[in-house]
Amino acid sequence: MRMFDPADVSAGYLLPTRDAVTLGRPAAGPLLDLGERAERLGFDAVWVGDSPLARARHDALLMLAALAARTERIALGSGVLLAALRSPLLLAQAGATLDQIAEGRLVLGLGAGFPYPETERQFRAVGVPYAGRVGRLSETIAAMRLLWLHAGEPVSFTGRHVALEDVALSPAPHRKGGPPIWLAGAGEAAEQRVGALADGWLPYPPTAEQYAAGWERVSSAADAAGRGTQPFPGLYATVALDASPEVAHERLRRNIERYYEQPLELVQLIQATFAGTPEGMREWLEPYLQAGARHVVLRVTDEQAERGLEAAAHALELLRTASASAVGGPS
Repeated sequence: MRMFDPADVSAGYLLPTRDAVTLGRPAAGPLLDLGERAERLGFDAVWVGDSPLARARHDALLMLAALAARTERIALGSGVLLAALRSPLLLAQAGATLDQIAEGRLVLGLGAGFPYPETERQFRAVGVPYAGRVGRLSETIAAMRLLWLHAGEPVSFTGRHVALEDVALSPAPHRKGGPPIWLAGAGEAAEQRVGALADGWLPYPPTAEQYAAGWERVSSAADAAGRGTQPFPGLYATVALDASPEVAHERLRRNIERYYEQPLELVQLIQATFAGTPEGMREWLEPYLQAGARHVVLRVTDEQAERGLEAAAHALELLRTASASAVGGPS
């Protein structure tokens, strides 16, 4: 069973845990209120980012556990968790427990970490080698799936980075075989890894043309691996929304440069970003939908998080009215 319907366009809201820290408003309660509000406004998922040092914020799994206890319908995803920083056994246990709390609504989004000095420092701080982190990610996924699939039974796994001997995980996840695993990443090697291993793809390419080329490589890799289904095609997009495009653009610049401590123009070369009206966002997203994207995670940049969430909900309504024609593209 898939978390989302590939015949429809769905949307997720990224909980602004990093923005809360950079703005000096780290209280967890208002953030959890936003997650509940996103469910009431009709979002299909709430996602929570991860970074203990490089982009400091609340722990993703703990926030998702709290959201699982406070919501009923909405999917809950880590967007994305640095799996290589964790013990595969402990991460498998946390994922199984969280999936039980969420009653099968968990999506475990994973990544290897963006290659820059702060990421490397983060690995050193937890005592995990930075070199080989991609291989460690792949082996962590294989080990977790083995533990989930055979929960309650001793299993062994031997890899270059991960080793388990006669280890039994209990209790099992709510979903048989464990929660779906989505992978971030762009570029030929990352996209082949997604096609071979992942249940979903969550990239942020700055153009729809790049998305289309990447999705073709993901699909080809899935076919080459002999998989029966394609990974679910997601898109992670950073947006600033306002009735005034000029206000939205200044808001995007202000928040992105505070978040990354890098010029907006540099970030826009790497990530999918939009600043403008909700109607404009719908038009901007349509080429991505034609290229194959089916689940859009919106990271809304706004110092007033409630205002940003409301604007995103309005954009979501507009997106859904236009998606019926867009989903006629590649899938």
